[in-house]
Amino acid sequence: MIAVKSFIRQKYSPKATELVASFRVKPARNISFKNALDSIARESSIGTWTKLCTLTDATAKRLGPKVFALNQEKHSAKIAYPIELFEKGSIPQFLSSVCGNIFGMSDVEKLRLDDVFFPRAYTKAFRGPKFGINGVRRKLGIKKRPLVGTIVKPKLGLTSKEHAKVAYNAWLGGCDLVKDDENLTSLKFNAFKKRVELTLRMREKAEQETGEPKAYMPNVTAEALEMLERARFVKEQGGRYAMVDILAAGFSALQTLRKQDLGLILHAHRAGHAAFTRNNEHGISMLVTAKLARLAGVDQLHVGAIFGKMEGGKEEVKGIIKGITEKSTLKPVFPVCSGGLHPARVYPLIETLGNDIIIQAGGGIHGHPLGTIKGARAMRQAVEGALEGIEPMEYALTHKELAMALKKWGL
Repeated sequence: MIAVKSFIRQKYSPKATELVASFRVKPARNISFKNALDSIARESSIGTWTKLCTLTDATAKRLGPKVFALNQEKHSAKIAYPIELFEKGSIPQFLSSVCGNIFGMSDVEKLRLDDVFFPRAYTKAFRGPKFGINGVRRKLGIKKRPLVGTIVKPKLGLTSKEHAKVAYNAWLGGCDLVKDDENLTSLKFNAFKKRVELTLRMREKAEQETGEPKAYMPNVTAEALEMLERARFVKEQGGRYAMVDILAAGFSALQTLRKQDLGLILHAHRAGHAAFTRNNEHGISMLVTAKLARLAGVDQLHVGAIFGKMEGGKEEVKGIIKGITEKSTLKPVFPVCSGGLHPARVYPLIETLGNDIIIQAGGGIHGHPLGTIKGARAMRQAVEGALEGIEPMEYALTHKELAMALKKWGL
């Protein structure tokens, strides 16, 4: 019977081939910080709660994890895992390992996975984004400015025909992108196929009238096989995008959709993430979730808006953006800022995050006093004013749609 020694290392420099996870842990009562970390390392790799007659010293030495960079004051540490412990190209297997049983262990009261470093040997086994930031820009012919998008509102309640009309008005006013909301799939009053047909027809009309490329992002989220059928239908109808509620659909289904290589830009909605990301002391961070989405192959991902209605501060959002755009074997994902945005919030958003963002506003467009067309125009004006470096109130003097938006929502 082999007694696995402690995986704690006072000094350790991880190898370039190792996968490194950053944790924060609050041990259970009467469990030491180091013992809790040892338990986490064992359960997420080669060990279990007791000695094993089936584990040899050679295996333990070759595949054992290393716990290092301990900081008891901050309750933090890192664990380096040999790459051999992970199936290449499989997000489910990663989740079952590093995000699995360890969150339910009795030795741990609270556990937070803050970040993860995926080595090149691991990331290159994934497809990653087909288009990424540069590919999306080429598709839409927009070289430098932030993209402007909207979500058809109300979330639910419109018929397919009414939905298409709202989308048309948004494009006519200046939106580049229009998308379904996260809970609009295929409903009795707004069936998926009819909605897609009518909305894409309106997209073509808007393109002819504005002279600008436009895109519609239909929500294809469903049971995996049905989701693939919906995505294929979008492609057949001349669509350029598919939107997926990635956590509701699951990473396995998402990887399968990407594997179809349909030539559709994949827009990822993160609905439900806060169920396990929001508690800063327990669960999995949005940064880790975002990195997994990049592996799976999404081209665009909701990252937070800083100044909007959703939780998520400046440093968190900037960290997520860095995680999905930093140099890798994978193309960078286009960050999407959405949730409670309106024209006045465009200025600080661009100042903080730069031009490589997609700015999505639902109520901030459809809630404009003069309606959707003027609301979309106000958003485009806000982007143009910000890029020209002209203060909002000054730019509003010659742009009445923006002026009315600022009057309604303030600065």
